[in-house]
Amino acid sequence: MTDRVSPEAARHLAVSSHEAHPDASLCVHGGRQDLRALGVHVAPLDLSTTYPISSLAAGTESLDRWVEGGEGQEPVYARLHQPTVARWEAAVAALEGAEEAVAFGSGMAAVTACLLASAGERANVVAVRPLYGGTDHLLGTGWFGFENRWATEETVSEVVDENTTLVVVETPANPTLDLVDLERLCRRVAPCPVLVDSTFATPILQKPLLLGARLSLHSATKYLGGHGDVMAGIVATDAEMAARLRQVRILTGALLSPFAAHQLLRSLSTLEVRVLRAQATASQLAERLGRHPLVTSLAYPDLSREPWLRRQMKGPGAMIAFELAGGFEAAAAVLRGVEMITPAVSLGSCDTLIQHPAGLTHRVVSETDRTAHGISPGLLRLSVGLEAVEDLWADLERAFHRAATEAVREAPTGSLQRRSDNAPSEVEPAL
Repeated sequence: MTDRVSPEAARHLAVSSHEAHPDASLCVHGGRQDLRALGVHVAPLDLSTTYPISSLAAGTESLDRWVEGGEGQEPVYARLHQPTVARWEAAVAALEGAEEAVAFGSGMAAVTACLLASAGERANVVAVRPLYGGTDHLLGTGWFGFENRWATEETVSEVVDENTTLVVVETPANPTLDLVDLERLCRRVAPCPVLVDSTFATPILQKPLLLGARLSLHSATKYLGGHGDVMAGIVATDAEMAARLRQVRILTGALLSPFAAHQLLRSLSTLEVRVLRAQATASQLAERLGRHPLVTSLAYPDLSREPWLRRQMKGPGAMIAFELAGGFEAAAAVLRGVEMITPAVSLGSCDTLIQHPAGLTHRVVSETDRTAHGISPGLLRLSVGLEAVEDLWADLERAFHRAATEAVREAPTGSLQRRSDNAPSEVEPAL
């Protein structure tokens, strides 16, 4: 059976679902409300690349509408409209409280589309660091012809001018978990549109559009996919911007495959369960890491510290960043020492991943800029998965012991800076 959800119907499902159901129900039923009428229990997978037209006139009219970023009556061709992808887009739009969502083949394809859709004559884009390394690198290339300006949360309103077409921010930020008051920032730069990379938080913990942002972006490769087996990106936004993003997608071919969309819709069913379970484990690990003598600093959101943060996020999430005494050598030793935890980039999988931002995800950022924004040689980023907390902690302790043993064996006496066991540090929230 072919899944033929029109964009108009998909948007209606998204909006009506958001009004009727909390997130737990949306995760399970979003984008699936028509299955009973179709006579199926699982959403169909449509692999077609082309579609028969009912008439030349209908095909021509539909093609014209798609190319303009609108909605044709017939799919015509999968680069113009893909029904299985549209089904997943409707589900994510519902979770985000958005009019629409537009999916892409990767998170970076989604970032690129947002930049292209926002481009204008004499345009400039203002970005608040830290950002994911790929986004930071893309903004600095100058490939799109617009001026890129860097700002902090405090200086952003001074940097934005009448030619600024987009403000880019990530919160919690990759990899340091720096946090930005989105409601405040959006007010300060209005009417300039704000793009928020909300990958770390997911729609379960944070909804940027409800705080004033125009675009909420996710590398769906991470938590939305959740199993390390699909690559995708998605942007939730209003109907006008969605039309422009679809135009970019059609022109650039930055498509999400229907099979990937089908996997993503499957994964969405367990999104809330996975995020909340991983968050509970991460909170326990963060508390223990904050007391470990080899950990010199730790970043994990403390929602009790600021009223705006309690309004912005429903929970601290499952990402942790921490620095080690011993710097790069200690970090490398920990990566060699973990056994259950996987030393790998990416995040949001069912299994726990650990990586070295300065050497991997943010290596494309200059050393000066990395250092200025807290991405030190001794920083590690931990994406907590669904394993038992005691097993994860035992794995980390073994790796820490290895790092300390190697440092003591290889370094001159007294050269390894360690904190006294009698003076444990408090967790330093990423604020």
